[in-house]
Amino acid sequence: MGDPRTTVFVVDDDKAVRNSLRWLIESVGLAVETFGSAREFLSAYDPECPGCLVADVRMPGMSGVELQAVLVERSVQIPVIFISGHGDVPMAVRAMKAGAEDFIEKPYSDQLLLDRIQQVIRVDAERRREARRRNEAHERYGLLTARERQVMDLVVDGRANKQIASQLNLSQKTIEVHRSQVMKKLQVQNVPDLVRIAGLVAGPLGKP
Repeated sequence: MGDPRTTVFVVDDDKAVRNSLRWLIESVGLAVETFGSAREFLSAYDPECPGCLVADVRMPGMSGVELQAVLVERSVQIPVIFISGHGDVPMAVRAMKAGAEDFIEKPYSDQLLLDRIQQVIRVDAERRREARRRNEAHERYGLLTARERQVMDLVVDGRANKQIASQLNLSQKTIEVHRSQVMKKLQVQNVPDLVRIAGLVAGPLGKP
């Protein structure tokens, strides 16, 4: 079951288009919030809220592409679907290169738009799960002492306790104690799980 907070944010300066999109998206049971301008959306949007953004590429004031640039600058990873008129295709292509999930050219099929919205919502949900896993890994890793981190690195590198003891000039028993503490603090049961945590810690902190 999806997150009940999942929302499709629609940004378009044309009220009739906003209302039409609201009706269409709500018809498949999704929550919708509409905005008449990019700035209105930016002032109201909470990055903690899962979902996606459906925006017109060409709008007065701040365009959809400029809105996307602001979101990138703020490290907001909400998936963006652009709706573009025929003459806006080059602009939409630039938006795709800048990280938009898709652009749909007018006139478009309602079903196509709904399918893409459902797909990018799944993308957003997976990104958020990965961000949570990464953040939790960083938090647990922060509990380790410097020595425990040394031991962890060597275990992940495939070294046996005897080899680690020799390399760190410590007794094998001491290494076993450190290794046990590493597993306990990171809440893992085996080396493959430890390797997975190490991979998460090696990357940047996740963004919700």
